[in-house]
Amino acid sequence: MQNIIAIIFDFDDTLAPDSTSGFLESLGVDVSRFWKEEVNPLLEDGWDPVPAYLFKMLELSKAGESTITRESLAAWGADCPLYRGAKGLFSSLEKFAKAEYPEISLEFYLVSSGIGEVLRASPIAENFTDIWACEFEYAPGGEIQFPKRIVSFTDKTRYLFHVAKGIYGPGYAGKPFEVNRKVPREALRVPMNQMIFVGDGHTDVPCFSLVRNAGGVAIGVYDRERQDRWGRAWGFIEDNRVSNLVPADYSLKSALVDSLKMAVGSIARSIAVRRSTYQG
Repeated sequence: MQNIIAIIFDFDDTLAPDSTSGFLESLGVDVSRFWKEEVNPLLEDGWDPVPAYLFKMLELSKAGESTITRESLAAWGADCPLYRGAKGLFSSLEKFAKAEYPEISLEFYLVSSGIGEVLRASPIAENFTDIWACEFEYAPGGEIQFPKRIVSFTDKTRYLFHVAKGIYGPGYAGKPFEVNRKVPREALRVPMNQMIFVGDGHTDVPCFSLVRNAGGVAIGVYDRERQDRWGRAWGFIEDNRVSNLVPADYSLKSALVDSLKMAVGSIARSIAVRRSTYQG
């Protein structure tokens, strides 16, 4: 039995305001028009939201007025704004766990429908054991050429199994079917009842449900400044999707950090009980 607790985060509107909209705005794109007049008609035509926005980014780049490159995505990621306290969150949680539950090891993962190039360049990227997100193939000059990975809705749950089975890092590049390898529950590196998933939106619902049904903790967050999205967030409570719903504020004494610490404590105590029972 492993003494590992995995905390898995979404990125956009969870740890930071929507990074794709921020990137497009940095290029001078009318973001409201992009989503309403470019992406929404594709959704009405039956497209999945994630390939729809990636496709429209490709069209935008190929039109030449706002060429999108690996370098421009990474440059935006390095300057991407984060929600209050996000930079210090990881060290704060590790310090808490070390003091209160020294036998426990915390690991952090990122599973997002955003763009990997942006996320890997973000100021908090170094805190994550692994990052899974949408990826582009790039032309020799660096321009985006085609989506080579799409992470949407139930696609996100795939990466919970990567965490559970310990399938992460460069050693598994080019081995997409390794996640299907059967692993006995007792041999899992991080069982899902030792996971905490933090997200904000509809693409997170399958992960909320999977983690919660397995005995883990699902925490929904919302942006205080976006009242237009409060109804969606409250829906997660009404539908029993999440264990808790709190503002996306990671400052030291915030409700969200308290919730994360309480979740770590609850899982740590459960691990201790299971270990005692197993050994006894």
